[in-house]
Amino acid sequence: MSGRQESLDTIQRELTAFARRARAAAARMHPELSLVAYTFLAHLEDKQGCRATDLAAHYLLDKSTVSRQVAALERDGFVERRVDAADHRVQVLHLAPRGIEVLAAARVRRRETFEERLASWAPADLDRFAAYLVRYNGEPPAHP
Repeated sequence: MSGRQESLDTIQRELTAFARRARAAAARMHPELSLVAYTFLAHLEDKQGCRATDLAAHYLLDKSTVSRQVAALERDGFVERRVDAADHRVQVLHLAPRGIEVLAAARVRRRETFEERLASWAPADLDRFAAYLVRYNGEPPAHP
Protein backbone atom coordinates (compact mmCIF):
# COMPACT_ATOMS: atom_id res chain seq x y z
CA MET A 1 0.00 0.00 0.00
CA SER A 2 1.36 3.44 -0.91
CA GLY A 3 2.06 6.16 1.62
CA ARG A 4 -0.76 8.24 0.11
CA GLN A 5 -3.23 5.34 0.42
CA GLU A 6 -2.19 4.74 4.03
CA SER A 7 -2.68 8.44 4.76
CA LEU A 8 -6.13 8.42 3.13
CA ASP A 9 -7.09 5.33 5.15
CA THR A 10 -5.90 7.02 8.35
CA ILE A 11 -7.85 10.19 7.50
CA GLN A 12 -11.01 8.19 6.87
CA ARG A 13 -10.62 6.25 10.13
CA GLU A 14 -9.83 9.33 12.20
CA LEU A 15 -12.66 11.44 10.71
CA THR A 16 -15.07 8.62 11.49
CA ALA A 17 -13.81 8.56 15.08
CA PHE A 18 -14.07 12.36 15.17
CA ALA A 19 -17.71 12.24 14.02
CA ARG A 20 -18.58 9.62 16.62
CA ARG A 21 -16.87 11.64 19.34
CA ALA A 22 -18.68 14.80 18.18
CA ARG A 23 -22.09 13.11 18.40
CA ALA A 24 -21.35 11.69 21.84
CA ALA A 25 -19.92 14.99 23.08
CA ALA A 26 -22.91 16.89 21.74
CA ALA A 27 -25.24 14.66 23.73
CA ARG A 28 -23.24 15.36 26.90
CA MET A 29 -22.67 19.08 26.32
CA HIS A 30 -26.20 20.00 25.37
CA PRO A 31 -28.57 17.08 26.00
CA GLU A 32 -31.58 19.18 24.97
CA LEU A 33 -30.14 19.47 21.43
CA SER A 34 -29.09 16.83 18.96
CA LEU A 35 -25.98 17.58 16.91
CA VAL A 36 -28.24 18.31 13.93
CA ALA A 37 -30.43 20.65 16.00
CA TYR A 38 -27.35 22.51 17.27
CA THR A 39 -26.04 22.80 13.71
CA PHE A 40 -29.36 24.15 12.42
CA LEU A 41 -29.65 26.69 15.23
CA ALA A 42 -26.07 27.87 14.69
CA HIS A 43 -26.77 28.22 10.96
CA LEU A 44 -29.92 30.25 11.60
CA GLU A 45 -27.96 32.51 13.94
CA ASP A 46 -25.13 32.92 11.44
CA LYS A 47 -27.47 33.71 8.54
CA GLN A 48 -29.91 35.74 10.65
CA GLY A 49 -32.66 33.40 9.46
CA CYS A 50 -33.29 31.34 6.35
CA ARG A 51 -35.87 29.14 4.69
CA ALA A 52 -36.10 25.42 5.42
CA THR A 53 -35.22 24.76 1.78
CA ASP A 54 -32.01 26.75 2.29
CA LEU A 55 -31.10 24.48 5.21
CA ALA A 56 -31.76 21.41 3.08
CA ALA A 57 -29.62 22.74 0.24
CA HIS A 58 -26.78 23.88 2.49
CA TYR A 59 -26.51 20.58 4.38
CA LEU A 60 -27.40 18.39 1.37
CA LEU A 61 -30.39 16.91 3.18
CA ASP A 62 -33.78 15.81 1.95
CA LYS A 63 -36.48 18.44 2.47
CA SER A 64 -38.61 15.99 4.48
CA THR A 65 -35.72 15.38 6.88
CA VAL A 66 -35.27 19.10 7.41
CA SER A 67 -39.02 19.54 7.78
CA ARG A 68 -39.14 16.99 10.63
CA GLN A 69 -36.14 18.59 12.37
CA VAL A 70 -37.60 22.09 12.02
CA ALA A 71 -40.99 20.93 13.31
CA ALA A 72 -39.28 19.54 16.43
CA LEU A 73 -37.30 22.77 16.90
CA GLU A 74 -40.52 24.78 16.60
CA ARG A 75 -42.36 22.48 19.01
CA ASP A 76 -39.55 22.90 21.56
CA GLY A 77 -39.67 26.68 21.20
CA PHE A 78 -36.20 27.05 19.67
CA VAL A 79 -37.30 28.30 16.23
CA GLU A 80 -40.09 30.49 14.93
CA ARG A 81 -41.36 31.22 11.45
CA ARG A 82 -41.73 34.77 10.17
CA VAL A 83 -43.16 36.01 6.91
CA ASP A 84 -40.47 37.35 4.58
CA ALA A 85 -40.88 41.11 4.23
CA ALA A 86 -39.83 40.96 0.57
CA ASP A 87 -42.16 38.08 -0.37
CA HIS A 88 -45.16 37.43 1.87
CA ARG A 89 -45.52 33.92 0.41
CA VAL A 90 -42.21 32.87 1.96
CA GLN A 91 -41.67 31.90 5.59
CA VAL A 92 -38.23 32.41 7.09
CA LEU A 93 -36.98 30.48 10.09
CA HIS A 94 -35.45 32.50 12.93
CA LEU A 95 -34.16 31.67 16.37
CA ALA A 96 -36.81 32.13 19.02
CA PRO A 97 -35.70 33.63 22.36
CA ARG A 98 -35.40 30.13 23.85
CA GLY A 99 -33.29 29.05 20.86
CA ILE A 100 -30.94 31.99 21.35
CA GLU A 101 -30.58 31.08 25.02
CA VAL A 102 -29.96 27.36 24.55
CA LEU A 103 -27.56 27.96 21.66
CA ALA A 104 -25.52 30.42 23.72
CA ALA A 105 -25.32 27.98 26.64
CA ALA A 106 -24.37 25.11 24.33
CA ARG A 107 -21.69 27.24 22.68
CA VAL A 108 -20.11 27.99 26.09
CA ARG A 109 -20.06 24.28 26.97
CA ARG A 110 -18.60 23.38 23.57
CA ARG A 111 -15.82 25.95 23.90
CA GLU A 112 -14.98 24.68 27.40
CA THR A 113 -14.82 21.13 26.08
CA PHE A 114 -12.52 22.12 23.21
CA GLU A 115 -10.37 24.19 25.55
CA GLU A 116 -9.96 21.17 27.81
CA ARG A 117 -9.28 18.70 25.00
CA LEU A 118 -6.77 20.98 23.25
CA ALA A 119 -5.17 22.55 26.34
CA SER A 120 -1.79 20.97 25.72
CA TRP A 121 -1.61 21.96 22.06
CA ALA A 122 0.78 24.72 21.06
CA PRO A 123 -0.81 27.80 19.47
CA ALA A 124 0.90 27.02 16.15
CA ASP A 125 -0.61 23.52 16.17
CA LEU A 126 -4.08 24.95 16.89
CA ASP A 127 -3.69 27.45 14.06
CA ARG A 128 -2.59 24.70 11.66
CA PHE A 129 -5.41 22.37 12.73
CA ALA A 130 -7.98 25.16 12.32
CA ALA A 131 -6.63 26.04 8.88
CA TYR A 132 -6.69 22.40 7.77
CA LEU A 133 -10.29 22.00 8.93
CA VAL A 134 -11.34 25.14 7.05
CA ARG A 135 -9.53 23.89 3.97
CA TYR A 136 -11.02 20.40 4.24
CA ASN A 137 -14.56 21.72 4.72
CA GLY A 138 -14.24 24.22 1.87
CA GLU A 139 -15.58 23.73 -1.61
CA PRO A 140 -14.17 20.63 -3.29
CA PRO A 141 -12.12 21.26 -6.43
CA ALA A 142 -14.03 21.14 -9.70
CA HIS A 143 -13.38 18.08 -11.83
CA PRO A 144 -12.85 18.62 -15.57
